[in-house]
Amino acid sequence: MEYVVISFLCLAILLYFLLGGADFGAGIIELFTSSKNRSKTRNTMYHAIGPVWEANHMWLIITVVILFVAFPKIYSTMSVYLHIPLVIMLIGIIARGTAFVFRHYDAVKDDMQWLYNRIFKYSSFITPLFLGIIAGSVLSGQIDTEATTFVDAYIFSWLNWFSIAVGLFTVALCGFLAAIYLIGESKADADKKRFIKKAEFMNVAAVLFGALVFIAAKMQNVPLIDWVFKNNIGLIAVTLASLSLVLLWYLLLKGKTKVLRILAGFQVTMILLAISYAHFPNFIRLKNGDKISLFESIAPIKTIDSLGWGLLLGSLLILPFLGYLFYKFQQKEE
Repeated sequence: MEYVVISFLCLAILLYFLLGGADFGAGIIELFTSSKNRSKTRNTMYHAIGPVWEANHMWLIITVVILFVAFPKIYSTMSVYLHIPLVIMLIGIIARGTAFVFRHYDAVKDDMQWLYNRIFKYSSFITPLFLGIIAGSVLSGQIDTEATTFVDAYIFSWLNWFSIAVGLFTVALCGFLAAIYLIGESKADADKKRFIKKAEFMNVAAVLFGALVFIAAKMQNVPLIDWVFKNNIGLIAVTLASLSLVLLWYLLLKGKTKVLRILAGFQVTMILLAISYAHFPNFIRLKNGDKISLFESIAPIKTIDSLGWGLLLGSLLILPFLGYLFYKFQQKEE
């Protein structure tokens, strides 16, 4: 049953990045849109994510619950030494969601719309930035459980070049996902062209920040190159990610947009696989050289069995209705 729990953990992280990340990316796209086109972008974005945006946070909740119940050592280590970026990320999620609701459903349309719009845009940037910083921190080897000062324990555990580079890379990937998703939601050719340009911009940014991640990894002795390029799975994943990107842009130039979302999601999945496969089952690298493994930090077997059956039965009840929700709201209007 431990493999069931770990599979749900990996799936929840992946789906939150693909779905929730695309939602954050929509705000990033709006942030980098000119004022004359911002209203059109906002309307297209709202049509795409408005009805289902809150459902995407379900995957984050599942991730937190699994870590709390099944891997308490990992949960406590992250909660203690990464509490600052975690709090900032959670504040960003709350601020973004609140602004999203108020700017669409506020009964009074006044100057507060100006504030709601800015909170939504900037929190859409800050949240995936710190999500990436957290992800980079667990891999960076900078978490010092033996630190004797506040700065060493709670600041430099996440405030380092590698974590920041991963955060910026995450922002670019979220923006790229959102731009690709929004192309399919656009009805006018002018809107499609605008989102294609945004996708190109975010694609270039992702490549540049991806290179920065490798440079920062080299500087801080993170064996990222070994994880990605010195095992067959990593090489295959990188190759497939590159080929899917080429195919994506080929189909885009041909005007075929139906499979773009699948290709974009597949590409990001392969990137995550390339990074994480060689590192698995280790979840956190510590500064003293130790690693916290999923298998070594797992909860007692009775707890895992109960959680595993709960996840299996819960998925049978929730996933079909969640799929139906997405299906209904993605149907084109007559």
